[in-house]
Amino acid sequence: MSTDSGNPEVQVTIDRDKMASLGLNLSSVGQTMQTAFNGNTDGKFRAGEYEYDINIRFGDVNRQSIDDVKNLIFTNTQGQQVRLSQFAEVKMGSGPSLLERRDKSPSVKVRAKAVGRPVGDVANEWAAKFMNDKKPVGVDYIWSGDMENQQEGFGTLGIALLAAIVLVYLVMVSLYDSFVYPFVVLFSIPLAMIGVMVILALTANSLNIFTMLGMIMLIGLVAKNAIMIVDFTNARKEAGASTHDALIQANHARLRPILMTTIAMIFGMLPIALATGAGAEMNKGLAWVVIGGLTSSLFLTLIIVPVVYSLFDSILRRMGKDNKVDYEAEMKADYVHRELNEDGFTPKHLDK
Repeated sequence: MSTDSGNPEVQVTIDRDKMASLGLNLSSVGQTMQTAFNGNTDGKFRAGEYEYDINIRFGDVNRQSIDDVKNLIFTNTQGQQVRLSQFAEVKMGSGPSLLERRDKSPSVKVRAKAVGRPVGDVANEWAAKFMNDKKPVGVDYIWSGDMENQQEGFGTLGIALLAAIVLVYLVMVSLYDSFVYPFVVLFSIPLAMIGVMVILALTANSLNIFTMLGMIMLIGLVAKNAIMIVDFTNARKEAGASTHDALIQANHARLRPILMTTIAMIFGMLPIALATGAGAEMNKGLAWVVIGGLTSSLFLTLIIVPVVYSLFDSILRRMGKDNKVDYEAEMKADYVHRELNEDGFTPKHLDK
């Protein structure tokens, strides 16, 4: 704790009603006590060109005990003498050794260090204890230090995480010229978060500022895999393939580049995740988050993204939004069929 046992002092608690009935006021009482025990230097002594303060106060004999304070005599407006003990409570006490303030209010700091456990877990246990105990009136508990920085950082990084998702979506809307297909790409982000939570549990890492930064990095890294699949699927559909065939071809054609880029990034993060030097603990969480997110995204994106794409495509067809694509595909197939018939033969697969 930032407080210590205070310096011994004599505390005087004045009863204002008694003081007023005895013909005294707070100003004269305070000034008299100030002069008696601390002195008054209003008087000056001049010796040539030099000037010296004259300090008027009680002698050392009259300033030795608490009884000297109790027996201090005041003269009221009627010329009567009144002792301090007649209208005030005088007792021994201790004054603060250090005056601390936070937000203009008196404060006391309690410092601690969490060893072997996340700071957030320890703070939650303390908060639960505080909630069960009745707080004194006018007393409040405020977190500072690492917890304060973590709370502020989570808020800022949460906004950054949301902004990153929105910006990725808007960029893909402009590239695909569609508001629907970018949603398919965004489905890869929750798939990566599955791996993030699993890897954090396996490595005993907590959710902190650095792991949040790793999640923001993952948004661009895992969306890349889904973009490759969706883009190739759209290209095959424009060439006349059905949605099912286009998705199968996209998975076959894009499996190798997805494996190459993902494995390269995972191996690039391993030295950071396995580092044991000074200060390595801060970056290890970020590296493990990227590794876990990329690993789960590698396996789940190739399964979930084609399924979601197929569902969205069927919904668009039912709503009449994709008639143009189907009409063009049918026209191309019909054109090939008629062209082959004019040459005098019809292939079996076209005849069927």
